[in-house]
Amino acid sequence: MIRLQVRISSFFFFSFCTIISEFMKQTKIIIGTRGSQLSLTQTTLVKNLLKPLVPEIEIEIKTITTSGDKNMSPIPLDTIGKGWFTKEIDKQLLDGVVDMGVHSLKDLLDILTNGLAIVAITQREDPREALVSKDGKVFSQLKKGAIIGTDSLRRKIQILKLRPDLQVKSVRGNVNKRLSKLDEGEYDALFLAVAGLKRLGLENRITEYFDAKEFIPSPGQGALAVVSKTSDKKLTKILSQLNHEASVIAVTAERAFSAATGGGCSMPVGAFAECKGKVLTLYGMIGSEDGEHIIKDSLKGTIDDPKGLAQKLADKMLQEAKDWYYIKK
Repeated sequence: MIRLQVRISSFFFFSFCTIISEFMKQTKIIIGTRGSQLSLTQTTLVKNLLKPLVPEIEIEIKTITTSGDKNMSPIPLDTIGKGWFTKEIDKQLLDGVVDMGVHSLKDLLDILTNGLAIVAITQREDPREALVSKDGKVFSQLKKGAIIGTDSLRRKIQILKLRPDLQVKSVRGNVNKRLSKLDEGEYDALFLAVAGLKRLGLENRITEYFDAKEFIPSPGQGALAVVSKTSDKKLTKILSQLNHEASVIAVTAERAFSAATGGGCSMPVGAFAECKGKVLTLYGMIGSEDGEHIIKDSLKGTIDDPKGLAQKLADKMLQEAKDWYYIKK
């Protein structure tokens, strides 16, 4: 038995080394990403993880301008569906201009463009939401009528559920631009992802953190997704080494919940999952576009079936919301 195990282990090690050896014939890997400071920072994180796996290959970062970067209209982004920050990168991937793309997972469609796949999800950063206020006041201390900046309908309905006396207004631009608008007095506070602020070294700007079990984040928030062509088997084998198992399980459940409830089609949906040993707990949120209705619930299952758990929670919540919730086609 021991000899058999050694032979099997040696076989897989030899196979992986063979793939690496063949891949070394490629002289460069080009990573496509958006040109914002946060996108470049995130892509550099992935590049640094990839470099030890292919030490002899040059890794280049190519910036690509997306529709979401060009269009600064004051429209909540989750009312027009996902894909605004990814489709141009997808096209360059399929055309062979770049070899892989790095995205904030929450920006990706629940079903990717045909011919592309998420091949790796690195260890997730803090998935929580953060309040950044102009004068250092926490959420409960904000004055009546205070103006809160966010481009997420999911955030908006949860904010107004807690504080209907506040005003929620659209804010566009990258993180630094949004913070500048706050500092200039256009807003009294902003809601931003903790992960982005941490990666930019701006954690000191956070006034208050919100428990992800109570203020439900966007599915996949805090996670980075590596995307490549399904036909590029050699690169996929290499990139799969970047996967972080617990993060993969959690975001698989969250994205499955989003797909089952129509979150990928602009309805206000939130999801957060956490693994503790073999137990997977999924927290979900669905709401009406006008914010009049909102439901939050959770369900426990095992890490072996994240999609099954997501479907069960989605079915339960959709049944409860059947009189007012609809999935857009």
